[in-house]
Amino acid sequence: MKTVYYGASSLNGFIADQNNSLEWLFQFDGGAGAPDFESFIRDVGAIAMGSTTYMWLYDHLLKKEKPEAWPYKIPSWVFTTRHLPLFPEADVRFVKGDVRPVYEEMKAVANGKNIWLVGGGELVGQFYDQGYLNEIVVNIAPVTLSGGAPLLPRTMHPPMKLKAVLDRSPFVELHYEVPAPKL
Repeated sequence: MKTVYYGASSLNGFIADQNNSLEWLFQFDGGAGAPDFESFIRDVGAIAMGSTTYMWLYDHLLKKEKPEAWPYKIPSWVFTTRHLPLFPEADVRFVKGDVRPVYEEMKAVANGKNIWLVGGGELVGQFYDQGYLNEIVVNIAPVTLSGGAPLLPRTMHPPMKLKAVLDRSPFVELHYEVPAPKL
């Protein structure tokens, strides 16, 4: 079991644009070399995300002419300090505060499978601070954004160890092992 931050970033390090949107990512058609999300998700038993990521999914999937279902069949925890609408028929649990007790619950529910940290970077940093973050897999897109939400808004030390670089054309997929933080 690992806790993995898996996602995509612009070449200059943003996971969302200034409007907290991921629309910039949908210009890529998922060609033959595109990131292999299906292989990744098979090993995931629990998902964690921040409220901004959750609300983007909520708005992007439900508030359209033909609404779409919650995309995950995996129990999901949304870290938030505000009241959010529940996605219909989704196994979503709203939580707040310290990641430690929630992590223990997620670990139990994941039952040996990985925990996926979807986004945002500040939440990932909280998991890192507790020594829970084991791996970062980032798919670098060949675009730049003029600003937005950074991939990781904090310093992580000691340095990560590069485990793999994969050509997922037009993306480059980087796999990093994350050592425990020096306290």
